[in-house]
Amino acid sequence: MSFDFKKEYKEFYMPKNKPEIVSVPRANYIAVRGKGNPNDEGGEYKQAIGVLYAVAYTLKMSYKTDYRIEGFFDYVVPPLEGFWWQEGIEGFDYSDKSTFCWISVIRLPDFITQKDFDWAVETASKKKKLDCSKAELLTIDEGLCVQIMHIGAFDDEPATVAQMDAFLAENGFENDMSDTRLHHEIYLTDARKVAAEKWKTVIRHPIKKKEE
Repeated sequence: MSFDFKKEYKEFYMPKNKPEIVSVPRANYIAVRGKGNPNDEGGEYKQAIGVLYAVAYTLKMSYKTDYRIEGFFDYVVPPLEGFWWQEGIEGFDYSDKSTFCWISVIRLPDFITQKDFDWAVETASKKKKLDCSKAELLTIDEGLCVQIMHIGAFDDEPATVAQMDAFLAENGFENDMSDTRLHHEIYLTDARKVAAEKWKTVIRHPIKKKEE
């Protein structure tokens, strides 16, 4: 059986549709940074997704090549995730997606080293005839967060975020957004194949105890 992050770490990938507090451990990701509307056909975001999956599957299928990764075990490529913000705006202005800044990521098993990553970027670029040079190996330590399962379209997220904020206020916490602690989404549904009202997205925000 292939190792599946969603099943092994259900508390981080399959939360309930009501807010809960979690402490998220440090993890490694393939990451591509960019700006702009994620819905633009042929835009920077769509290109970034192509790079992420090219590198992710090159690493996953490495055992079928001459390259050997120390400690490798078979695994399911984890779902696409994203960290989002807008310069100079607290929260989000969904009416102007062109100002979105993002780090699009896919989680990696801990056994992947920088050397393995560099090999995968070079190999994917050659095999897929795709420039994967923007991909980076990024370690993120999220720490204390509030999260919830959002069901529905991305544009309906503000109501779910309001639920999270109300939960924090009731329990003595507050959001702790910063340049390094960002709005985080995990996409559990293929938006191309499922109706928008059924999309499942984990929304996660960094938090801290409210100062008295």
